[in-house]
Amino acid sequence: MDINKENLENALGNNVPSEGKSPEMPKEMEIGFHQGALTTLASERAELWKIIQNVEKIMGLHIQRLEQLGVKVETKKE
Repeated sequence: MDINKENLENALGNNVPSEGKSPEMPKEMEIGFHQGALTTLASERAELWKIIQNVEKIMGLHIQRLEQLGVKVETKKE
């Protein structure tokens, strides 16, 4: 999936000039903004990983039960 940089800049509203320059704000404020964004994204990534682990576990239980019932299950390695 390609990320279109222009769409990201448009999503920020009028704070980003079309020349690609950063919005005008004090350096300390911009540092805080980016640090906060990274903290939020790291938390979101951790939650997503938990969801993936839960899905894998449940799928494994279904596969295990199907095999107990005599159904041969082929799994793909991606």
